[in-house]
Amino acid sequence: MRTVDRPGREGAAAELHIASLVVQHRREAAEALAAGIAACSELELARSGEFRSIVVCECENQYAVLDHIDALRAVAGVLNVSLVYHHAEPRAALDVPIGASDIEPSDSGPSNKGASP
Repeated sequence: MRTVDRPGREGAAAELHIASLVVQHRREAAEALAAGIAACSELELARSGEFRSIVVCECENQYAVLDHIDALRAVAGVLNVSLVYHHAEPRAALDVPIGASDIEPSDSGPSNKGASP
């Protein structure tokens, strides 16, 4: 699969873009599609079906996501590629541990004022 060189890639390593794609394809395209995805470290074949497959893309910017969509569309027998999910965040956010201490209690819950025991 080929990629298109797009402007604006400076500082791209500071972000991570995660996208989920649904690829509609002919039955005979499944093997070539799987091979093309396997050849790219930023793509993963999450589910493979007879006529539809789900692909997960993790890359450095939105332009790379578009490049991968274009490359998947170029595979013979692919009918359509739909972007169904896209999330971007700073790579540094992935290094921050998530724990119970990160969640502060809320006072907005139901009140028991005036309730008898």
